[in-house]
Amino acid sequence: MDTLVGTAPTSVPTALRKLYFLRFAFAAVWAALLFATADTLGALTVVLLVIYPLFDVACAVVDLRSARAYAQPVRGLYVNIALSTLTGIGLAVAATSGIPATSGIPAVLRVWGAWAITAGVVQLVVGAARRQLGGQWAMIASGAISTLAGATFLAQAGKDGASLTNLAGYAFVGGVFFLVSALRLGRARQL
Repeated sequence: MDTLVGTAPTSVPTALRKLYFLRFAFAAVWAALLFATADTLGALTVVLLVIYPLFDVACAVVDLRSARAYAQPVRGLYVNIALSTLTGIGLAVAATSGIPATSGIPAVLRVWGAWAITAGVVQLVVGAARRQLGGQWAMIASGAISTLAGATFLAQAGKDGASLTNLAGYAFVGGVFFLVSALRLGRARQL
């Protein structure tokens, strides 16, 4: 159960709520597109893979501006920006390098898995730091699940028949957690 501890400026939950709704919509559309193209590393799939962490960077920048304006913790957001930027680069290399040991679907799964683990830990920490805003239990749970999913992606990368399909499910479930947080933030504002 979420409880409000202290008082946060009204516009912080409003800005987060809008951002979380946007993140849900993006994740749902992205997951559908990736699911439809996940069998191969064609041009559209590669673009989708690289866009996802870059969208995460853009969202973290928006979140950072809002958090700084209202004296909220920002260190985790800087870490998230760095991790997602490196992941975008890593995914581009893994998907297109043409070097068998460092490219292809297994390499993409390794990069994505490492990102899911590290970003999940960061999300868990940021969600815990924002408990006073309300609606953060879903972000905390999402961070924990992301960490576990990342380990699964790493394990899947070492098996025959590795597929990107699970990334679509991962993104959609993450989007649902953003939706739940957005709805909870709206409810917390009404209390």
